Amino acid sequence: MGVGGSFNSGSGYDAIVVGAGPNGLAAAVTLAAAGRSVLVVEAAATVGGGARTAELTLPGYRHDVCSAVHPLAAVSPFFASRSQSLVRHGMELVHPEIPLAHPLDGGRAGLLHRSLDDTVAGLDSAGGDDGRRWRRLFAPVVDGWSHIAPHALGPVLRLPRHPVAMARFGSRALLPATATARRFDGDEAAALFAGCAAHAFLPLERPLTSSFGVMLAASAHVAGWPFVRGGSQALVDALAADLIELGGTIEVGRRVGALRELPPSRVVLLDVTPRQLAALGGDRFPARYRRRLLRFRYGPGAFKVDYALTEPVPWTNPDARRAGTLHLGGTIAEVALAEREVAAGRCAERPFVLAAQPTVVDPSRAPAGRHVLWTYCHVPHGFSGDPAAVTAAIEAQIERFAPGFGDVVAARHVADPAWFEDHNENYVGGDIAGGSHAGLQLVFRPTLGLRSYRTPDPALFLCSASAPPGAGVHGMCGHHAANAALATVLR
Repeated sequence: MGVGGSFNSGSGYDAIVVGAGPNGLAAAVTLAAAGRSVLVVEAAATVGGGARTAELTLPGYRHDVCSAVHPLAAVSPFFASRSQSLVRHGMELVHPEIPLAHPLDGGRAGLLHRSLDDTVAGLDSAGGDDGRRWRRLFAPVVDGWSHIAPHALGPVLRLPRHPVAMARFGSRALLPATATARRFDGDEAAALFAGCAAHAFLPLERPLTSSFGVMLAASAHVAGWPFVRGGSQALVDALAADLIELGGTIEVGRRVGALRELPPSRVVLLDVTPRQLAALGGDRFPARYRRRLLRFRYGPGAFKVDYALTEPVPWTNPDARRAGTLHLGGTIAEVALAEREVAAGRCAERPFVLAAQPTVVDPSRAPAGRHVLWTYCHVPHGFSGDPAAVTAAIEAQIERFAPGFGDVVAARHVADPAWFEDHNENYVGGDIAGGSHAGLQLVFRPTLGLRSYRTPDPALFLCSASAPPGAGVHGMCGHHAANAALATVLR
């Protein structure tokens, strides 16, 4: 099955992209916008990768299969560069009234508003001086965002054009999240920051985990944490339409087992993880490089439960009912314990649960008057234990902050790490982040070195989340890989 574009099969393509996730499509669009002929090949029946949408539970209930909330899409330089075309092709970002709520026992909650002032006021109202401390932490990052974001979402280790702004960001990003959270006295602010930092899939005591908390919370103040109207699929469908309009071609339902199966091209860009890169590259790579790829570390798995609901979630805290995203984990001590347990190879008794309720702002996701809820928690890499036990643990955390939740559940869909890997080969062991962010692998991906997108074969490039800047629907891994190809082979 193929769609769009035109091609003279006798001359070959300038570039072939294997994988039609957000990064693969971003790479293809970047190349096509530069006037190069591009073919995208995708094994699945639809484009999307980690940004697909499907009726997983009941007819009429549209659930995001992996990525659901898009703070990094809202601040991505690549998406900004294509915004007019993407909007024309049907992508619309919709913003909940409150980007994030972090419920606590007793009906309390830390609230992350798009407005920094509103967030500060809310934290001050809880007592103490945490609002002022939040402002001191985030105001320099928010004010310097236009200088910081291109570097934070860019290739590894470049000389910054704005060293003062980057130094301010770095002084915050380098610390363990637990150290940064110690500046707060109250549970609300500390837990709010910890939940953002826990997107690292790492114990919060690890260095650099603050970088996740700072980037994600600051992005909310800069551009919000939006959904895509109709589901994440609409985002990748708009990218695909943009590519076709630029003259590119997409073939779906075509799995690539070896590079020799591809038509002639000057370069191939691979939206895969290092394990697949090593297999596809084969003898085109030196043995030493293949060994380095195979030493790439994958992170914890995701365990996801999607719900079809007859009514909205009955959160005890009224503000949580207006929030798009919720972090369900209790205090920072509880969130940190849950992530330590996963890193030690155990499922947490009280997991840190990420939840999204897109129907608070997008009623098109469910039949009239009905709702969907998207949830997942971290589990050990390759977890193959009892799905019922993890599902029960997730639901216990929801019930903790929304008593009576079980009464509004019409249906559920459970996805364990094996389901994720079967759905998408890039999700090795259920790792939806493209590899562990621990240690140097946060910066140097997929191997130690400064040429993250290039491989020893000058015609092969890596354009997945296993390259910088890593996980998230931002398209920057693909965009940078395409620019590397344009700067070298496709000049």
